[in-house]
Amino acid sequence: MFSRKKFLQHSALATAGLSLIEFMQPASAASLQKHLERLEPMEPTEVAKDEDFWSWVREQYSHSSIINLNNGGVSPQPISVQEAHIRDYRYCNEVPSYNMWRTLDAGREALRIKLAELAGCSTEEIAINRNTTEGLNTVIFGLNLKAGDEVVLTKFDYPNMMNAWKQREKRDGIKLNWIDLELPIESDDILVDKFEKAITPKTKIVHITHMINWTGQILPARKIADMAHKKGCEVIVDASHSFVHIDHKIADLDCDYYATSLHKWLCAPFGTGFMFVKKEKIKKVWALLSADDPDGEDIRKFERLGTRSFPAEMAISNAIDFHYLIGGKRKEERLRFLKNYWCEKALKYPKFKLYTSLKPEFSCAIATFSIDGWKMEDMDNKLFEKRKIHVTGINRENVHGLRVTPHVYTTLRELDQLVEAIHEMATSDPPVPKKL
Repeated sequence: MFSRKKFLQHSALATAGLSLIEFMQPASAASLQKHLERLEPMEPTEVAKDEDFWSWVREQYSHSSIINLNNGGVSPQPISVQEAHIRDYRYCNEVPSYNMWRTLDAGREALRIKLAELAGCSTEEIAINRNTTEGLNTVIFGLNLKAGDEVVLTKFDYPNMMNAWKQREKRDGIKLNWIDLELPIESDDILVDKFEKAITPKTKIVHITHMINWTGQILPARKIADMAHKKGCEVIVDASHSFVHIDHKIADLDCDYYATSLHKWLCAPFGTGFMFVKKEKIKKVWALLSADDPDGEDIRKFERLGTRSFPAEMAISNAIDFHYLIGGKRKEERLRFLKNYWCEKALKYPKFKLYTSLKPEFSCAIATFSIDGWKMEDMDNKLFEKRKIHVTGINRENVHGLRVTPHVYTTLRELDQLVEAIHEMATSDPPVPKKL
């Protein structure tokens, strides 16, 4: 007989607490308990191939007839997270000003503690906001840089961050030192060397995209940070795609600033994220929006956003519980297994080109490919029109193709359909452009 007490005896469930089973059917909760008891002695790489468990995980999500392989843009939330969000949204609509600001908002400090534990930092170093762009733009525009100061970044960083730095270049006269990358790169030494050669005595900031969104390339952020710190530079990490995708803590990277979006790999509500600033650095970063003490030492100065979605914020807690339930390392290994599963099959076909490494230290779920002779748009149309496979086109520097990003609910059968479609394209001629 299923019971909450027995359910929570398992370590993963005890960590997650009761917020998940509140929205679970008893049969589903009992099934989960059996899975976790069975998987407990197994290594994460073994669990990654356990289709029974991942079938249970899939059941916790909503689905459509479209095969969603663009989770890198934004990920769906488990049903338990959706229900928590909807419940609080309805609650707020009863008496908005009271229920939002006097009730739900009172839960922010408890959420901050939970996020800080997951991220591996102090509660006084984490500000809850809406996405990576907001967090990193706060830092980029808030730093006291002057004309002539230099920043190192790559041409594969995210456009919103590159544009923020270009605005500071235009407005304040700082200098941007751009790094070219030929992806994939399967050497930490090569990557660290590229950053090191771009640093000069005038460099103040080194901007690192931990996992490049265009191809899934993982950069050795800690090694780059150590090198940059020795040269007197501060380090910013864009962790939009790496947080709870590859298992790590902020302390592992020893960066000065860090931000991420929680609606990607954590599967939290859309428009949720956080930023991290080392405690001793908070005072030197100006608040982006109005704050009563914009150059103060309290991390909360970065949360003066005005009215925001309190229900979305509070449901972050449920997403964290679901993540703990799966396990960070298990999740990482499953995502890498899914990427390797389809890539290894597709690499056997003629004309197929992969822009992503298959080595575990350089990639995880994300991979980008092209097929010689085929335009990106034609491949995208072919996948969707014939098989309802949703991916995203990439056209950045020397990378021109389609990005595929499965998630924990993705099935091997769905990836088999992707591989079949790639085979059809790789062994046939591309469509002929219509004459006007």
